[in-house]
Amino acid sequence: MTQTGLVLEGGGLRCMFTTGILDVFMEQGITFPAITAVSAGVLFGCNYKSRQIGRSLRYNLSLVGNKEYMSWRSLWRTGNYVNTDFSFRYLPFEYDPMDFDTFAANPMRFWGVCTDIESGQPVYHEFLDAPKECLQWMRASSSMPVFARPVEIDGHYYLDGGITDSIPLAFMQSQGYERCVIILTQPVDYRKHPAHVSWLIRRVLPQFPKVADLMAERHIMYNHQLDFISEQARLGNALLIYPDETLRIGRLELNARKMQTIYEQGRRKALEMLPQIREFVQ
Repeated sequence: MTQTGLVLEGGGLRCMFTTGILDVFMEQGITFPAITAVSAGVLFGCNYKSRQIGRSLRYNLSLVGNKEYMSWRSLWRTGNYVNTDFSFRYLPFEYDPMDFDTFAANPMRFWGVCTDIESGQPVYHEFLDAPKECLQWMRASSSMPVFARPVEIDGHYYLDGGITDSIPLAFMQSQGYERCVIILTQPVDYRKHPAHVSWLIRRVLPQFPKVADLMAERHIMYNHQLDFISEQARLGNALLIYPDETLRIGRLELNARKMQTIYEQGRRKALEMLPQIREFVQ
């Protein structure tokens, strides 16, 4: 029997749209045997596996203005805009605990995409049941160049998975999940343009020259993936869920009104497409 997977694009706080959709999925009992997520898709998607409705929105709303969470001060002091100690040590264990027991017990397979910045290749790590290891890989998947230091794991250095595989449908299909629901955080007609940040990345990460090269060509990779998922949707192998218009929030913008609005947009989109989603999944 054909298995249906779930693919979550990244996009920083644009993933509040994703969170709204996933909360509706949980409320409606819609599950998948496997997920592959990228960057903030990992950080918010983990609450789908741990079955914690509302957690992603709740803690982000409560931390608006908290400079210990995300701030230019943290970037200046630590090299990470998203403060590592607060976000990956304090928040998931004390401030708003993640249910690691449910996460581990849930049979849903969950991969996160990282970029090995020495080889320049994507790495797909499956999250299992070790909380500290999970959080280390989640941090690696969501560490944006310039805004975060590379994450060292077992002698290798990693950054954001979106650098090399922003929409990992091909990976999911290689794992046997031939049909996938894909949640995007850009409108369906979006196309990425060159970022022109290679010069800055070469200055910030001179020891990892592949990062600048990858970022210089990221728009090419991303637009090829958009063409691929569109073709797969046409063939009936993918169901695309995406916002109707550009989500008006910056990747790192903790704005309570905007986050709530985008979360509600995600919920409305999921409810609007619910019959189509159920038919595709079943």
